[in-house]
Amino acid sequence: MKQLKPLTITNGRLVTPQGVAVGAVRLADGMIAALGDIAPESGDETVDAKGALIAPGIVDCGVFAIDKPAFHFGGVTRTALMPDQVPPLDYPERAKYVAMSGKPDLWVHPLAAATRGLDGQRLSELALLRDAGARAVATGRQWIADSGVMLRVLQYAAMLDMPVIAHAEDAALAGESVATAGEMASRMGLASAPSEAEALAVARDIALAEIAGARLHFRQVTTRAALDLVSIAKKRGVPVTAGVTPAHFMLSDLATAEFRTFARLSPPLRSENDRQAVIEAIGEGTISIIASGHDPRGPEDKRLPFADASPGMAGAESLLAMTLTLVRDGVIDMAHAFELLAANPARLLGVNSGELAEGKEADIALIDPEKPWIVDSREMAATAGNTPFDGQPAQGRVTALYKGGVHVA
Repeated sequence: MKQLKPLTITNGRLVTPQGVAVGAVRLADGMIAALGDIAPESGDETVDAKGALIAPGIVDCGVFAIDKPAFHFGGVTRTALMPDQVPPLDYPERAKYVAMSGKPDLWVHPLAAATRGLDGQRLSELALLRDAGARAVATGRQWIADSGVMLRVLQYAAMLDMPVIAHAEDAALAGESVATAGEMASRMGLASAPSEAEALAVARDIALAEIAGARLHFRQVTTRAALDLVSIAKKRGVPVTAGVTPAHFMLSDLATAEFRTFARLSPPLRSENDRQAVIEAIGEGTISIIASGHDPRGPEDKRLPFADASPGMAGAESLLAMTLTLVRDGVIDMAHAFELLAANPARLLGVNSGELAEGKEADIALIDPEKPWIVDSREMAATAGNTPFDGQPAQGRVTALYKGGVHVA
């Protein structure tokens, strides 16, 4: 799919790293050619944005399934696929196939399995996986318990200049738990683990990353103690970053009441104190990426007792709207929201997108930030509607989406 004719989108509000300003953007040959106070050139196709936000397409970092209709609904133009596939992304041929799977209207960036079969023991051929299209190394849903193995993963990735995306949860403490230890887990009689399981994992992996000189990204950091560790490490100059999904800044473990399996997540929902810590960390910049964690699960996985249900949520469609709640609440401004959703994940993956700037790829979303809608699991575009936000009123919808300057949704 190639852009055949230049396109100028006029009468919009440009969301740039510097802020939001009225203007237009010109897309040519799949790239952003100009933006600001500009007019269409002779021969351009034109689109009137009618006052909508003109924002970069979302780069969703760390999904578990390719679900194109859901991504397009949510304004996602690029996504990084976790290695937890069947079979895992531990061989170059599999990574190469995934890298081609969404084109031309969705670019999928495979994340290389850190170890063979994600067994936490034998390192994958990371150089070959990088050459096949992998943009980062990931430990998958599990923590690598063996510190020696994790150090070798970080050293190998540093040599290849690839970031490592880690799951932060000490497996020995977490065990078979399905909830965070506390009042709610006790009331419900659920197997639980202390929230410190996250902080222990974060502390160890930061120490190993310092030894290796590696770039380390924690896909989800959801507790106050772990966020404090990340903040301290960043101030020391350690190249560590943290992400989160909307569930952990919108919901606490109270959402698990009545054994609602749509709220069965990994990591599990935390206390209200931890939820507030996540919001503070987003505002302060300790958390630099918000991702959907998109993991659609059908009734066979969710219509089970809470302890037996599979963790995961269909998050791509609600990602933008939930992030915009932080803007309305004054936690962040609109420019910061798209740093979290697009610019920072693009930077982590090393792709030339995620910002409205000349020379960037023309992945563009037109957004009505005030458009009201109801999250309804029965009507979602995802292959399954397992969202913890089912029935929740939301604001903010994508009205048009362009991939490489071509209209795709």
